[in-house]
Amino acid sequence: MTITISQVDEVRVGRILGRDEGQFCDFKAKEIKPAKLSVTLAAFANADGGEVFVGVTGPKLGPMRWDGFENPEAANDHIQVIEQLFPIGDVCRVSFLESPKEKGLLLHIEVDKTIDIRKATDGSVFLRRGAQNLPQDTEEKLDRLKLNKGISSYEDMTVSATTDTITNSLVTLEFMLEAVPAAEPDAWLTKNRVIVGGKPTVAGIMLYSDEPQTDLPKASIKIYRYKTSDAEGTRAALDFDPIAIEGCAYKQIYAAVEKIREITEKIPLLGIEGLVKISYPTEAIHEIVTNAVIHRDYSINDDIHVRIFDNRIEVQSPGTLPGHVTVKNILAERASRNSKLVRLLNKFHNPPNKDVGEGLNTAFQAMRSVKLRDPVIEQKDLGVLVSLRHEKLGTPEQIIVEYLRSNEEINNATARQICFIGSENTVKRVFQKMINAGLIDRIPDLPLNKTGYVKGKNFPIS
Repeated sequence: MTITISQVDEVRVGRILGRDEGQFCDFKAKEIKPAKLSVTLAAFANADGGEVFVGVTGPKLGPMRWDGFENPEAANDHIQVIEQLFPIGDVCRVSFLESPKEKGLLLHIEVDKTIDIRKATDGSVFLRRGAQNLPQDTEEKLDRLKLNKGISSYEDMTVSATTDTITNSLVTLEFMLEAVPAAEPDAWLTKNRVIVGGKPTVAGIMLYSDEPQTDLPKASIKIYRYKTSDAEGTRAALDFDPIAIEGCAYKQIYAAVEKIREITEKIPLLGIEGLVKISYPTEAIHEIVTNAVIHRDYSINDDIHVRIFDNRIEVQSPGTLPGHVTVKNILAERASRNSKLVRLLNKFHNPPNKDVGEGLNTAFQAMRSVKLRDPVIEQKDLGVLVSLRHEKLGTPEQIIVEYLRSNEEINNATARQICFIGSENTVKRVFQKMINAGLIDRIPDLPLNKTGYVKGKNFPIS
């Protein structure tokens, strides 16, 4: 296979050498043993993917320095190891980087997160965490890695409960009457593998038990209301004690969405025309809550946490993204940690997961339809955090201009509220740019702590 040589300019050289080693990036000297290189590549594949630059010295020897291979053939041993671990071009991309003022060729390796577990050349398993490759050298660690990747699923584990917990529940009675009226609950649930060996599974409990939290205590949704726009919620900012939403997965989803709507609609929002009710698209809330319930890792002893702030909703669900899914490809890729729960929930009347696999795409479209910014998805250590921010699409300048169309004047505090900017100095810089452009004028003869602004000579008429 021919590996291309790409030319890079001084700017990109600086950007490469200026990067920090961490969760998604590593630097290796060209002298690294191929077997040791395989450890880093496998660790990236078992985590969230990443890239390795081979032919860089440092940081222990001082600043990062480009010191590449003399020619492509000098990297043959390294490339052979890469081909042994990955089909190049499939989940791994390899190229050489060359720069006129730098010594030799850098070997640039990009590794995607894989759906399976990848091993180093000696058969050992590693996982990337920060700037470290951590050995997964116990059964417990390997089992956790399998759960994280979706190779095994905790939804199939049996629970120490009697089968009548789900065969005689009100949920099952209602479900059977609507979905499969000709079948007997015991036989149907056994056939669909939510009763195994005379015991209900985790999926069976979450779908068909009237009170699943009796057997899975940390399988509820906790809702918090923080009266602040700060980055973190504190006990002092809590509006009321956290609300626990319990019940089967189907009822949990609909009850949580309704409660979130009820709480958010009571949050006052300063808009262009004064105080208005804050509003998030119901479809976005519904899809993100549904996604959290059906894709969370039920082996982790934690609830789903919904935090409602003055300017955003955060939904944090236990478990890493499953399979090969990352925050970068999540809208295009599909992987289900709890495939049985997803499939059977879709059989309920008015299923919450109508368009299987399209939930987050729907949430993005719903936010855009009301001109709010896209949801923000983050992978935390043992959880996925999705944030819906009540931030209008548009620059601060555009929002301030729109505000002044309906109001005589504006000050820093008001601009921070309508633009969702936390920093007073940031707004000062926006105002200064607008003054320089003639869009606004400072109101004269006001003390500094009461500075206000009105339309300027270049303020747009329409």
